[in-house]
Amino acid sequence: MAYVGNPIDTQNTFQSLVGKRFNGDGSTTDFTLDVAPSSTLDIEVFVGNVRQDPNSAYTLSGTTLSFTGAPPSGTNNIYVVHQAKSVGTIDVPTGGVAAGSLATSVLTGQTDIGGAIADADLFLIDDGAGGTLRKTAASRIKTYVGGFDVTSITGATALATQPDQTDEIVLSDAGTLKRLDIKHIQCVPAFAAQLSANQALSHNSATKINFDSEDLDTNSAYDNSSNYRFTPGIAGYYYVYALLAFDEVADGKAAYCMIYKNGSHFFSQAIGTGNNTQLAVPSVAATIYLDDNDYVEIYGQHNHGSNRNVIGNSTTESFFGAFRISGAPTTQ
Repeated sequence: MAYVGNPIDTQNTFQSLVGKRFNGDGSTTDFTLDVAPSSTLDIEVFVGNVRQDPNSAYTLSGTTLSFTGAPPSGTNNIYVVHQAKSVGTIDVPTGGVAAGSLATSVLTGQTDIGGAIADADLFLIDDGAGGTLRKTAASRIKTYVGGFDVTSITGATALATQPDQTDEIVLSDAGTLKRLDIKHIQCVPAFAAQLSANQALSHNSATKINFDSEDLDTNSAYDNSSNYRFTPGIAGYYYVYALLAFDEVADGKAAYCMIYKNGSHFFSQAIGTGNNTQLAVPSVAATIYLDDNDYVEIYGQHNHGSNRNVIGNSTTESFFGAFRISGAPTTQ
């Protein structure tokens, strides 16, 4: 038949008019309902088809309906109608709520927390085991990320010594936080060595100088006992320097200080002398790219005519050193 108004939703049953009948016996005043109304106004009670006054004819206590006077005897002569009582729920299917169904005010524009996040504050997370939303405390999130907050730095115990090369710092790589061994921004590897005793050099013969006493060797990269060479172990640009003190090179003769890379001459400097009583002290310095397994050595040479010493004592020292140039490219 035709009707006016919205059709009844027979598929998604949220509400229904629920009723129940009882038999009166002239003495019973209490009857048990299937559901508990919120108040006497939530139900309509009829006795013999006469509606009862909700303010005086009956009272409610949970599911117990109590009449102030016993209804007369009769079959199904007592009838109770619940006013639009909820009788079921509907589970929203997965993906059933579209983004457009949520007002932006659900999140945007709500009252700001107004202060720092406390450990007891709660967050919603997807537990990753089937898309289940669960709540978790901020303290757990802080523990998960290692407890890194401002207190991890400010006021924490200061590093009282030079950082180890394996100590790490955190930096932003184009917006992505990454950790970095501090050795990559230090001028290491680095070393400095001396010649502890005189070393004789033959006339006009390039000879490796055996710098055997180390002052510094951050990465154990300098061999001061057999090959007398620096092998950095880390690729990069290095500043390499050396000084040789020759004793009494003849007038008009020269002494040389030379850098060799991988066994071949790379760069050298020479100095001439004015008389036999003066030292010849050539020095050399160069910026050199070294792969991790490249090596550099220092060679000396003179044309005095007979053997000359490269002096290695506490009065006049000959030395050799190198360090990686921090910030320079690591490839050539």
